[in-house]
Amino acid sequence: MIAIIDYGAGNIFSVKNALDHLGLESALVKDKESVIAADAVILPGVGAFPSAMEMLNKSGLVDTIKEEAAKKPFLGICLGMQLIFEKGYEFEECDGLGLIAGSVIKMDEPDLIIPHMGWNKLEKLNDCPLLENIGDNEYVYFVHSYKAQCEDKYIAAYSEYGGRVPALVYDGNYVYGAQFHPEKSGETGLKILRSFAGLI
Repeated sequence: MIAIIDYGAGNIFSVKNALDHLGLESALVKDKESVIAADAVILPGVGAFPSAMEMLNKSGLVDTIKEEAAKKPFLGICLGMQLIFEKGYEFEECDGLGLIAGSVIKMDEPDLIIPHMGWNKLEKLNDCPLLENIGDNEYVYFVHSYKAQCEDKYIAAYSEYGGRVPALVYDGNYVYGAQFHPEKSGETGLKILRSFAGLI
């Protein structure tokens, strides 16, 4: 079973619907016991980094997330991906979950339309289990104004938008993050979700 963490800042129903469409068992969860019992975990998210972390802290799930992400497949989506880094700088400096070394900074390159919204091409950089069924000319759907800043070794794929934007990150063990919305990215996004479920 895949646990979708419902902490008040997620696009939880679109993720749940995508997993249902794929015939994958999942549940919206709010308690530690359900996260611990799950075979894999998804952390969705929309909104601002500090308020999302505040809600996560209030949920009492932060320590559980850190513990479970060290031993089972874990996927952060959109803001959920940003939260897996050490720091965020949206409105203020804020500690993240620290699952991958790096920070989240504002996209403020000149002449760019922000937010980065719409379809963009995935460019592979490093091997990653979630990309095994993804070709070299596939597009995914983004909506974001901040981007991850981390070492290349953590970037499985990126998109070009005024420079390299980490699109899919991977710690080499259990932790994955998608800046794009796989649940809104057509067949390509479904392939990625299917591959994530295949890690169980």
